[in-house]
Amino acid sequence: MLIFDMAVILLASKLAGDLSVKLRQPAVLGKLLIGILLGPAILGLIQETDILNEISQIGVILLMFIAGLETDTEEFKRTGKASAYVGLAGVIFPLALGYGAGILLNMPTLHAVFLGLLLSATSVSISVQSLKEMGQLKSREGTTILGAAVIDDVLVIIALAFLMSLSGGDVNLGLVILKKVAFFAIAILCGWKLVPWMMRRLAKLRVSETVVSAALILCFAFAYLAEYAGVAAIIGAYIAGIFISLTGYRHEVTEKVETISYAFFVPVFFTTIGVKVDFSGMSAHLGLIVLLSLLAIATKLFGSAIGARVAGFNWRSAMAIGAAMVSRGEVALIIAGIGQESGLLSPEMMTVLVIVVLITTMVTPVLMKLFFKERSEEKLQGVTERK
Repeated sequence: MLIFDMAVILLASKLAGDLSVKLRQPAVLGKLLIGILLGPAILGLIQETDILNEISQIGVILLMFIAGLETDTEEFKRTGKASAYVGLAGVIFPLALGYGAGILLNMPTLHAVFLGLLLSATSVSISVQSLKEMGQLKSREGTTILGAAVIDDVLVIIALAFLMSLSGGDVNLGLVILKKVAFFAIAILCGWKLVPWMMRRLAKLRVSETVVSAALILCFAFAYLAEYAGVAAIIGAYIAGIFISLTGYRHEVTEKVETISYAFFVPVFFTTIGVKVDFSGMSAHLGLIVLLSLLAIATKLFGSAIGARVAGFNWRSAMAIGAAMVSRGEVALIIAGIGQESGLLSPEMMTVLVIVVLITTMVTPVLMKLFFKERSEEKLQGVTERK
């Protein structure tokens, strides 16, 4: 029953998050793990349903919307070059080594390329929450991570469209690229002209909470437009958040959307990730799961870190950025579903990769805690030495 599920999820996620903080780990890790405990994998109290997935989708959209609202646009402009390096390197390394792994596993060439593409995907929704908890979302590293995720998403989707056209799928590569370009052009134009106008007009309506309602309308509209164009909905929500942050309604919207999101939708999103875990058939492919998980973690961690290092970050900060790019999240799961439908991914490999994606999601907050802690200690030591 949905009502019972909501009560259990909200209570369990808050308690698990608190316990995780007491153990000096990010709260999000506890929320992910409690989902595994509550789900079919262990206790079976919560089952994955379409309604739960829809609520979860709203949660991740709102989370990225908040990230956009809290983005420092001046810092965002300054880190554009760094984001490009991180995003590009974060695609090249997993793609190349993932393709190599596919060839070693005797996969056909196109199937091996698809494996590399899937491992190239990044979803920073988990990273955003960890950055917020550590107070790093507005830092140079945090802004670079968010920009790199957008670039990563666009590159992977275009490459996927190209691969699908080669594999005989009914895909027009030129049309796919045109839709992506059109989306960003329309989003920027609407953000520049439409967002301020809509916020002002709707704020004058003689009903309650018009400002936050206007913001949510724009958030979901941008998310839908992004999804329609073949870009992840979270990118649209993030862009909407950035443009609303440039209006005079930023603080009111941020405060009220955070209340709605963190009270209900975001805990459901994090816990639902854990609920999706399925250990059935895992033992038969345990070795492959371990190897692909290590490959997935290492290629993003070091690939993105090298990109950040080239962009001028020191190694500690570069590794912190790389850690935030490790999670494949819902973006990789969507790509995996496309691969299974098109025959580029066998049912057995689908099972393996779903677990690999979930493992990368679980380890991301732990890695971020480790590297951002080292970075903070190094920064504090530098201040002490100067004194």
